[in-house]
Amino acid sequence: MNVRVLLFASAADAAGRSEVNLDLPDGARVSDVLAELSRLVHGRALASRPMVAVNARYAAPDTVLAAGDEVAVIPPVAGG
Repeated sequence: MNVRVLLFASAADAAGRSEVNLDLPDGARVSDVLAELSRLVHGRALASRPMVAVNARYAAPDTVLAAGDEVAVIPPVAGG
């Protein structure tokens, strides 16, 4: 199945782009997306616990994905 992954801030910097399409096996979870992203950035720093949203709703690492889902990876943001 194919999912669209949106990357922001340091995640986009690490990947060198703000969007990636991933082919994942049926039954893949949010944690599988994060593992695949880590592989794609070849050791560049990704936040260890980014917030993730699936179809504009926050999701846990064990959330099961469906074909065509949009997954947003949102690294921690600090500022003042």
